[in-house]
Amino acid sequence: MTKDLPVDQLTRDMAQKELSRLSRRLAAANEAYHQQDAPEISDAEYDRLKARNLEIEARFPDLKRADSPSEQVGAAPAEGFGKITHAVRMMSLGNAFDAEDVADFDRSIRKYLGLGSDAPLAYTAEPKIDGLSLSLRYEGGRLVSAATRGDGAVGEKVTENARTITDIPHSLPSDAPDVLEVRGEVYMSHDDFEALNLRQAKRGAKTFANPRNAAAGSLRQLDAEITRARPLRFFAYSWGELSAPLADTQLGAIARLEKLGFSTNPLTVRCDTLDDLLSHYTRIEQQRATLGYDIDGVVYKVDDLAYQGRLGFRSTTPRWAIAHKFPAELAWTRLEAIDIQVGRTGALSPVARLTPVTVGGVVVSNATLHNEDYIAGRDAKGNDIRDGKDIRVGDWVQVYRAGDVIPKIADVDLSQRPGGTEPYRFPTTCPECGSDAIREEGDAVRRCTGGLICPAQAVEKLKHFVSRAAFDIEGLGAKQVEQFYRDGWIKEPADIFTLEQRYGQGMQQLKNREGWGEKSAENLFRAIDEKRTIPFGRLLFALGIRHVGEAASNMLARFYGRWDDFTAAMDAARNCDGPEWERLLGIDGVGEVMARALVTAFAQEYERASIDRLVAHLTVEEAAQPDTSGSPVAGKTVVFTGTLEKMTRAEAKARAETLGAKVSGSVSAKTDLLVAGPGAGSKAKKAAELGIETIDEDGWLTLIGDA
Repeated sequence: MTKDLPVDQLTRDMAQKELSRLSRRLAAANEAYHQQDAPEISDAEYDRLKARNLEIEARFPDLKRADSPSEQVGAAPAEGFGKITHAVRMMSLGNAFDAEDVADFDRSIRKYLGLGSDAPLAYTAEPKIDGLSLSLRYEGGRLVSAATRGDGAVGEKVTENARTITDIPHSLPSDAPDVLEVRGEVYMSHDDFEALNLRQAKRGAKTFANPRNAAAGSLRQLDAEITRARPLRFFAYSWGELSAPLADTQLGAIARLEKLGFSTNPLTVRCDTLDDLLSHYTRIEQQRATLGYDIDGVVYKVDDLAYQGRLGFRSTTPRWAIAHKFPAELAWTRLEAIDIQVGRTGALSPVARLTPVTVGGVVVSNATLHNEDYIAGRDAKGNDIRDGKDIRVGDWVQVYRAGDVIPKIADVDLSQRPGGTEPYRFPTTCPECGSDAIREEGDAVRRCTGGLICPAQAVEKLKHFVSRAAFDIEGLGAKQVEQFYRDGWIKEPADIFTLEQRYGQGMQQLKNREGWGEKSAENLFRAIDEKRTIPFGRLLFALGIRHVGEAASNMLARFYGRWDDFTAAMDAARNCDGPEWERLLGIDGVGEVMARALVTAFAQEYERASIDRLVAHLTVEEAAQPDTSGSPVAGKTVVFTGTLEKMTRAEAKARAETLGAKVSGSVSAKTDLLVAGPGAGSKAKKAAELGIETIDEDGWLTLIGDA
């Protein structure tokens, strides 16, 4: 892997192209990991790319793209549990893997807040517990519910199970806030884990691979008495909804939680400098083997809660916190085979099949090989990686786990390569349908050209369609989609909404199938009917258009408002020219790659017909708009240019969108207002030519006032 050009050496044009490349790369990685279960890059490489993306955005905030992909948080709640919608979304954390990543995090915080490098800025540092996230809700001092993180928005209801954990109080002192959601980690100590596995083995029951799995499996029991018999613990480290603040600082809030009766980690400290953070990281790492419970890093958080409020959140992670992971764990094993999996977008993803090996307490038998270049020992630009060593079936390979559970092949021991091995020949035809598999210029991935005639692509598109962030149809998950597709019941999304009409008469055909009964069939048809009304953004995301993720889908929905207006705009822009094409490109965060993917999807005859057949069965809700009563800029298109001195560009954009404005990256005849700071150039000139109202930053602040 070649070293990226330092961000401070990038020109604006270079930064814009780099953000476009990173957006495509991260979006593809998100799809491979979350929708296809066939990751193309490691967790460490993903986080390296994400950190670079954030660093560039911090230096060039006006170039920030709305289509920069975001990870899905956690996993959907399992069947069998009740569900709880979190009042405040449970987020994941961005990752750092070395001191420079931590320094980048500190610089990005200071940049966002407008703080100099010497300005005081305190953090907290605490061990990152390797367990299961849990949210506890107290009302009037009583524990009323407990939920796992789930997908961040909706978790599994495990209230009775949580009540069995001795570290979790059932009631709180009278000075506790009336509404208090306490977040933390359920874990199992090493000693308790070993004792549990001994008891399980003696009974002939399932043993667990590691304490984290044991804790998660124990908490997520349908029978609370099983949980009661398991030695679970709980550390509190955060909070969700509050009726009254806990304190002014992160450390003060943790101390308050301890006074309210919660167990908090004694290794949590305040750090006043970057060196303090790294020193505490080293101290915790040195104690790791003797702590008695598993940790996989150290979490840093901005201590000042007012600063946390200003910094806010990205789509799935807070800007004010990061997890500094411990070095990845390594192991050597034999590569037995290389399999090719075909994803929703046609990507051919190579997967290593390994002689099982334990890496960091987890038995690993599969690993990502990323793409054909990685196997050949080169990067996408043709430069050597691993000193040019290729990867062959039969090789003795080093397995690398970077912070999470997605392993990759990191190296090859040529001294143990068997004689007679041949370089791996990456397929040029799809193993699922036989169509040509081509690699477009600039793309690291080879893709099947079969489209929906390729069963792998069709099934993966349908799985995506019913996924949590898309239509989320209760009872119709990946397993059912595969079954129905295999039997010819569902070939495209529209078929889901005619399923009852075609096969549900008397429930006979469905209820007599393996795994189905009359009640489950009735529940499925009811769940399908409930999703005949769908929000605009969910529908667009569910279509699985390449380069258009969840955040971009919701952003486009807010911009166009109505589905019919959106499709009319795509039709008008189908030749990639004209006013609607320029309007699409002018949306802040929409680049040419995303724009072409959108208009192409709606211009292709077969795909458009499939979309129209689907929409004929739906009522598409208009995009929800923020409460903009009293807003002077609601519904207006605003462009920011030049240097803003009293707030960062990111803060200005977020404030404008909160007030109901549409923020565009370019000036056009449809622009209502240009906010121009010092250094405004071509945009200000074009606005003057078009007669568009132009104000400075002070004028903007006066205009929005307290709205």
